[in-house]
Amino acid sequence: MTNFSYTVFIVLIPFITFLVLGLFGNKIKAKMSGLIGTTSMFVSFMLSLLTTYQYFFLSAKVEGAYQKILALNFVWLRFTENLHVDLGVMLDPISVMMLVVVTTVSFLVHVYSIGYMHGERGFERFFAFLSLFSFAMLGLVVATNIFQMYIFWELVGVSSFLLIGFYYEKPSAILASKKAFIVTRFADLGFLIGILLLSFNTKTFDFIQLTDPNGPAMLTGAGAGFMGLSVLTWSLILIFIGGAGKSAMFPLHIWLPDAMEGPTPVSALIHAATMVVAGVYLVARLFPVFALAAPEGLHVVAYVGGFSSLFAAIIACTQYDIKRVLAFSTMSQIGYMMLGVGVSGYGEDGLGFMASMFHLSTHAMFKALLFLGAGAIIHAVHSNYMYEMGGLRKYLPITHITFLIAVLTISGIPPFSGFWSKDEILAATHEFSPVLFYNAVFVAGLTAFYMSRLYYNIFWGNDNRVYHHKPHEAPFTMTIPLMILAFASIFAGFIPFHSFVTTDGLPLETHLDWAIAIPSVLVALIGIGIATVLYKKESELPVKISKAFGAFYQGAFHKFYIDEVYFFVTKKIIFNYISRPVAWFDRHIVDGFMNLLAWITNFVANSIKGFQSGKVQQYGFVFVMGAIVLVIVFAYLTEF
Repeated sequence: MTNFSYTVFIVLIPFITFLVLGLFGNKIKAKMSGLIGTTSMFVSFMLSLLTTYQYFFLSAKVEGAYQKILALNFVWLRFTENLHVDLGVMLDPISVMMLVVVTTVSFLVHVYSIGYMHGERGFERFFAFLSLFSFAMLGLVVATNIFQMYIFWELVGVSSFLLIGFYYEKPSAILASKKAFIVTRFADLGFLIGILLLSFNTKTFDFIQLTDPNGPAMLTGAGAGFMGLSVLTWSLILIFIGGAGKSAMFPLHIWLPDAMEGPTPVSALIHAATMVVAGVYLVARLFPVFALAAPEGLHVVAYVGGFSSLFAAIIACTQYDIKRVLAFSTMSQIGYMMLGVGVSGYGEDGLGFMASMFHLSTHAMFKALLFLGAGAIIHAVHSNYMYEMGGLRKYLPITHITFLIAVLTISGIPPFSGFWSKDEILAATHEFSPVLFYNAVFVAGLTAFYMSRLYYNIFWGNDNRVYHHKPHEAPFTMTIPLMILAFASIFAGFIPFHSFVTTDGLPLETHLDWAIAIPSVLVALIGIGIATVLYKKESELPVKISKAFGAFYQGAFHKFYIDEVYFFVTKKIIFNYISRPVAWFDRHIVDGFMNLLAWITNFVANSIKGFQSGKVQQYGFVFVMGAIVLVIVFAYLTEF
């Protein structure tokens, strides 16, 4: 049996790096801080590759299935004999896959950041926060129990707050970081309540016991609880709310576009490998419970994912900030992943689960490439807006080619990796629901359209645009990660994913369904073709079309006013009709009562403080008078 005890260092090395850079970063040269952070992440990356090789090719299988392995586990908090919180490292196909995804993207983001953040104030602090973020996500991925996952889940939230608000002197960045933190806290309340309900009914936090097809979760799944759903189903739906908040699913998505206020490498890290895929990973981690004991919960996941993917894709078609286009693209693609998990069954019917995890891994590569490419573009022209760009293919040849590869990959054009993973999700959805299937195909066409729109506006469009400063290609520290991610985006689809990551650890038989693949590719090509006609060269057509859509276009451009609805509900309703009365009650009743007690105490103290004068004659007089009073009282009582 292979010894995996070293895997704890995959998690601990970024944490140690965070402590070193956080405590001593100001005493270390900026360049050295970047080197320390990048080197430590490279070590974690290499250890993850070693773990992947040993787990999938050297570790023993049981009846042909990959098993869950506890590389480390110890009791941290004990509540009862059976209910306790452990800390440790658990390895199984999805956690091993996520180790590779997280460390790969994080390492490349570290390398990229050396060039992108060069000369920035707080360079050392930035790399310290990157290490903390990586530690939090890795700790979440290898959690042995749901409470350990919750601890690192919250740490991911703290890390995102620190990184989104990195430019703390910029008001918009501070507002964005607070918005992300607060919105995800409300979602995490649902997560926590779900954990408590789940653990109360199953008497365990442990993932191995929870996901055992014959375990306690399966025994408590039957029976009605509320509105015809069992307590277990409600607990899983509440847990999913936490995942929906972290993965920016509708209607908890409002923090994601504003999170673009952080440095672009942060956007790549949040969108590609860490925060937003945590929700998908959470559902995948508890998938056997969803599928076998609470299938209604999976239906909620599927429909929320399907709607979120469409909602975000429509908005992305109207945005002009290139990072916001990519942000809504992320929301749409995460919706695709949620859809894949939601339409899946267990065992031989687990195509959607496998496809979702496959898309998660391919998406990590091409979405990191898109964000880092956007960073190189912003670095060159000092603007986020595509209407201030055009003709950049002449100035940024490496960025142009790598960005084009990412656009074709996310559009689902073969043989790029996005085609293979997306096609499997479509195949699984086709078996589940025609409505969700046609929705997913339409979203695929919208994705190809808005990504091609983004590409043409940046690299073609106004081909003769004159820039204040001649744009130039980014340094090698930024372009090398782009080339590596482009390579991964092309070839990651050829990994036989169905042989490694499945619902039950057994290989899954899959094949390319041409009846689904051909129409989906044609829809994507139509989207690309429309974008080519409208945006390859400057014309008035896009303006005319947007005016033709009228109010619908304006609604999409303003993100369907969801932010305004939240603002109205919070400020006009909650603040005015709940918070103000509560504040009045607190200020006048609670504080008034406490002030009354203080006044009475002061009055009594002022009334009797004369007895503590320090004069012996006064003390003697009081003593004698007291003694006389006691004698009189005693005599009176004895008489009767």
